[in-house]
Amino acid sequence: MNKYSAVKVLVVDDQPLIVDEISEFLEGSGYHCVPCYSSREALERFRDDSSVAIVLCDLDMPGLNGIELVEAMKLLAGKKRIFESIMLTGKAEKQDVIKALRAGIADYYQKPVDLNELLQGVQRQEESLEERVKNVQHLGHLNDKLQFLAASIDDLCQDLDKSRQIVQPAAAEGDGEFQIPAIFEPLSPRQLDVAKLVSKGQTNYQIACELGITENTVKLYVSQVLRLTHMHNRTQLALALSPNNAAARGRVTAH
Repeated sequence: MNKYSAVKVLVVDDQPLIVDEISEFLEGSGYHCVPCYSSREALERFRDDSSVAIVLCDLDMPGLNGIELVEAMKLLAGKKRIFESIMLTGKAEKQDVIKALRAGIADYYQKPVDLNELLQGVQRQEESLEERVKNVQHLGHLNDKLQFLAASIDDLCQDLDKSRQIVQPAAAEGDGEFQIPAIFEPLSPRQLDVAKLVSKGQTNYQIACELGITENTVKLYVSQVLRLTHMHNRTQLALALSPNNAAARGRVTAH
């Protein structure tokens, strides 16, 4: 017993004997087939069964011809669903072949069809489908990474115009409020926000949630803050911004 392919083949022709012959042969060769006897029925079955990925269709049929049928299926499929199509024709006129290729039909065979040649064609299209699916998945992963990178860059760009600003001292010591040490003056407002939250003992995840940025962007900000303030770790940073550790702060900021 043949192992069935995961790809379903829709076979449509207005001549039932041809549909039955091709379907029986492909079933015996390891393919699940969806036999249809009109373009309308084929369109409905294609719409309702997303596992149909190869379409074998006659060119000359009442209603929608083969080319029109494939174009209608493409509209149903949209950008997310991938399928390949093979045209069967009793005429094989050059003009029809050109129209089929322009419509994106992958291959065509002249009737009476050599079933072994048709099987090889179906197998080629199955390989083509596997390659296309891999490419789509790869592009999907790449798109996710690009979106993440874009979000991180957007967060950084929000501070770009402010990067040259000098952080003003919070208040004079006599005002009863904690004065930001001078070592933090080179920081942008967003960098200073991150530093303050670090001093409160918050994790990168908590900081990301509070500021509405990504966790990786927080890591980048912390790295920038440590470099600009010449500190070695988050503990030094926390001590330097703690109003209750003046002595330790003096040791940390004395560079």
